[in-house]
Amino acid sequence: MRKITLTIVSIILVILFVTINSIWNKQAEIRSIQQKNKIYEYYLDKEIYGTEVVSLINKVINENEKNNVPKDDKGYYIDDEKTSIEIELNMITIEKTYPMEVIYNNDITKFVENFNLILFKCSNIEYHEKTGSVKKIIFEQLQK
Repeated sequence: MRKITLTIVSIILVILFVTINSIWNKQAEIRSIQQKNKIYEYYLDKEIYGTEVVSLINKVINENEKNNVPKDDKGYYIDDEKTSIEIELNMITIEKTYPMEVIYNNDITKFVENFNLILFKCSNIEYHEKTGSVKKIIFEQLQK
């Protein structure tokens, strides 16, 4: 009888430990996503110069590389529905929208030379449905 009680208590303790550990890990993951999102949400509705946009593009590309986000045959990052991040630039002077890869791959220094004093405004941020992490950041060129 004593062995059965000890076994039942042990099983309950193991289940309890696994459950608590799982909850703790999920909460840590949520906190990590929220912390990462805050970095990008800071820019929402703010005006920044082209040089800062370039810094964000570099940061996002490094993040995508760190998370092993796959690319398509054109070298554009593919939405992995978890951790991938995109930046889109709506350029009003030429009425075109560019993904970050175009800016990054076509000599980023030329972009800085031409748009370092041009203001951009973060107009929208989209989130992954599964994880709640930032999926897409949209900047619009401002005319001033």
